[in-house]
Amino acid sequence: MESPEQETSEGVSIEEQPEAEQSVQEPIDSGMTEYQQLKRELAIAICALSLALFALVWLKFGLNIALNYLLGAVTGLVYLRMLSQEVEKLGITKLSLNSNRLGLVAIVIILAAKVPELKVLPVFLGFLTYKLALLIYAVRWASAPTEEDRSKSDL
Repeated sequence: MESPEQETSEGVSIEEQPEAEQSVQEPIDSGMTEYQQLKRELAIAICALSLALFALVWLKFGLNIALNYLLGAVTGLVYLRMLSQEVEKLGITKLSLNSNRLGLVAIVIILAAKVPELKVLPVFLGFLTYKLALLIYAVRWASAPTEEDRSKSDL
């Protein structure tokens, strides 16, 4: 019978194996926590940006155009949610992303082109609001000080 201190065939002691498994699991859990936080932050940013731009469009161009913009903004939010759900499944049940999300955008743009009350440009610009929120987040993240910068400023 082997003692706990004896090594396995791979050269790792029996006591060390659970710790190794835990160290692999911790970054995955941490990464998913960060990803969930990122999703929440982006959803809030998109909603806030959409509502602010909706109000500005309403003041400048009227309610009809503002509602067209809002339709596009909601479509962009749904699109990003669909994308994030696919990303979560990537590697677990799927090997690649599909482009079903583009069907949603195509339907909304075709609808805007066919229905006389809807205008294509405000709907499309509303859809692009999610990209503006992503750009703002990326600039904010890139300009944030790193741990190395913070330690240098402490000196």
